[in-house]
Amino acid sequence: MIKKIFNYIKEFVVEEYKFLICMLIFYIVCTFPVNYYIVTGGGISDVGERIEVTDGSKSKGSFNLSYVSELKGTVLTYGLSYIFPSWERDNMSDYKYSETETYEDIEFRGELDLESTNGSATKVAYELAGKKVEETSSKIYVIALFDEFETEFKIRDELLSVDGKSFDTVDEYSKYVQKFDVGESIKIKVLRNGKEKTINCKLYEEQGRKIFGVALQISKKYKTDPKIDITFKPAEAGPSGGLITSLEIYDKLVDEDITKGLTIAGTGTIDENGNVGEIGGVRYKVIGAEDGGADVFLVPAGENYKEAVKVKKDKNLKIKIIEVKTVKEAIEKLSKLKKQ
Repeated sequence: MIKKIFNYIKEFVVEEYKFLICMLIFYIVCTFPVNYYIVTGGGISDVGERIEVTDGSKSKGSFNLSYVSELKGTVLTYGLSYIFPSWERDNMSDYKYSETETYEDIEFRGELDLESTNGSATKVAYELAGKKVEETSSKIYVIALFDEFETEFKIRDELLSVDGKSFDTVDEYSKYVQKFDVGESIKIKVLRNGKEKTINCKLYEEQGRKIFGVALQISKKYKTDPKIDITFKPAEAGPSGGLITSLEIYDKLVDEDITKGLTIAGTGTIDENGNVGEIGGVRYKVIGAEDGGADVFLVPAGENYKEAVKVKKDKNLKIKIIEVKTVKEAIEKLSKLKKQ
């Protein structure tokens, strides 16, 4: 039986080898990467399914991440973007700090953004709810290099010490290096690929401040009471879910149902002080929230809010748009909504 199958496959390959070669070439061409992301629309996702708080409160409504769907650019998806009017091309270079960056470098920043965002969301929510939250770790990473500066740093390096001194924040590190002279080479210890390494980095000056010519980002983790477990997928990386994540955590920590039984979507970054920052892709996120059945869309104040209102008017959407500057303000405005 096996011999018969083998002979059949062999005969097919011999007779159809030209067709098979053409199909292989077609596959390789279609999957060949291009320097674009392809934006294919948006939607909402219940963040409550990814966040568990011990003995957390239950709500009738829900808080939902408003997201933009992106495909990694290939010859095939790039070509389809000219066929489907709702698909748009987003140049990958817009995500890069330098031309030498890779797709993996961009993805690392996104994953670190998610980790940092979850930390900030946890801290803000627990403090607003009057619950215990304690910082347990603080790590500083190199997230970007710049073509105009020479450096021994590599993206993903964890900064351990500068001149033998360690720091808890990027600001502390930045203030410390100001005492050195421009052009001076300073010994820096980093953790690279799981191993400690000491490198020598030259100090530059830009806009009156001394720098190493790299971008840094901090990621903090916290111990909480009650305990919290956040399980986002790597594909959900990015900082734009900070506002909604913080509100979901807060809602689970307090007795009041701040959703008022509504399906609430939104977008916006947050810092550890609870300030809400602007993001990209608001147009798609508003439309995706409407399509997903959301009653309310929370959006950062400023240009994001203006864009959301314009989209609502142009598309004749029914969703209620609420402008917010802080997580605390978002809670206050939600408390004024009518219960469903």
